[in-house]
Amino acid sequence: MSTSVQVEAVMERQYRGVGRCKCSFWFAVAHDVLGVLIMLVGMFGGLAIHDLFIYGGAIVIFFSLIWWVFWYSGNIDVPPAELEDDVGTKKLKNRGLSGMVRRVSTRLSGGIRNSFRKGGRGAAGEGPEAPQHKDNRASAAGQQRTTDMSLYTISENTTVS
Repeated sequence: MSTSVQVEAVMERQYRGVGRCKCSFWFAVAHDVLGVLIMLVGMFGGLAIHDLFIYGGAIVIFFSLIWWVFWYSGNIDVPPAELEDDVGTKKLKNRGLSGMVRRVSTRLSGGIRNSFRKGGRGAAGEGPEAPQHKDNRASAAGQQRTTDMSLYTISENTTVS
């Protein structure tokens, strides 16, 4: 008794016209039109402060560049094959100096992370395989180790737990 299941391939949605980021596109166009209108008022308006309008229009057009960058970067298509999950996967390009720096960084951060874990391997050789010191009392029957710790407060009174 077997049942057949048909699986349809999921296709990425195709965007036509202005692309995905329509708001960024229209904000950029609006800033361009507004900036040109302000500049034209400054050039042909016959006002005493015409230079203020010319510079103001140029500034508004400059701000439209921000919206154009948003629109362009929002419409960049990256094929799914090029998208790489950097969590738990090794890159094949980890060679040379960048690979060495990544390996050193991974070892260093792993050592620091493990030093804070209970029973982890620390920098001073603390861990389950470390020799028993006189501060760490554990019986041969495998009971849990107890450690005397001093707690310090602002007034520097010592309390032993």
